[in-house]
Amino acid sequence: MTTEPVFSMDEPTIRLDGVNHGYMPGDHVLGDINMELKSGSFTFLTGPSGSGKTTLLQLLYAAQKPRNGRVYLFGVETTGASRKTLTRLRRRIGIVYQDFRLLDHLSAYENAALPLRVTGKQEKDYQSDVMDLLHWVGLGDRINAKPTTLSGGEQQRVAIARALVNKPDLLIADEPTGNVDPEMGERLMRLILELNRRLSTTVMIATHDKALVERLAAPILRLENGMLMHDINRDR
Repeated sequence: MTTEPVFSMDEPTIRLDGVNHGYMPGDHVLGDINMELKSGSFTFLTGPSGSGKTTLLQLLYAAQKPRNGRVYLFGVETTGASRKTLTRLRRRIGIVYQDFRLLDHLSAYENAALPLRVTGKQEKDYQSDVMDLLHWVGLGDRINAKPTTLSGGEQQRVAIARALVNKPDLLIADEPTGNVDPEMGERLMRLILELNRRLSTTVMIATHDKALVERLAAPILRLENGMLMHDINRDR
């Protein structure tokens, strides 16, 4: 009989100890990464294309395991965690993928509601919340549209709504404003900030948007050549 770990509320949301990773022998996409994301923090991840940002994000939500080192998520070391434990951990995370990963056979509404549906919640208990969220991201008139009929920006907004719908403890977003116009990008960031401030959701956003980074003045982690630089410490 295995004992499931107890999720600690006192631990950092994420901690990486001596993590390195690569896809081929001798290949080092990430090298000797040590970092913490405190509960309720808001952090940007920057760096040039190919620097390993997406790989690092995948390690954070346990989509990949490090070659060496340890990744802790909500106080639980993920490398040796059971599938049941990883499922429980991931249900506390909202993820905005750079390639959206919407299901083509589902409507915008059904895609956004999916994280609630898979946990067994009844539609009557979440329908109004999902509708409100889709209206907020500017898709009130597209709730029944399938992803193949939506523009890239519209698909991005569905993906963001899906990531936020269950009010996650951790939000990880890979270029969340990359396919929307500046006005909608600002609106989406206000929604993410509200989640961070009101619910103490821990947020990490990977972005190339320098104007966004400067405007919000949140702490920055920068990846260069697989090395993580804790190069800016500043308060919002």
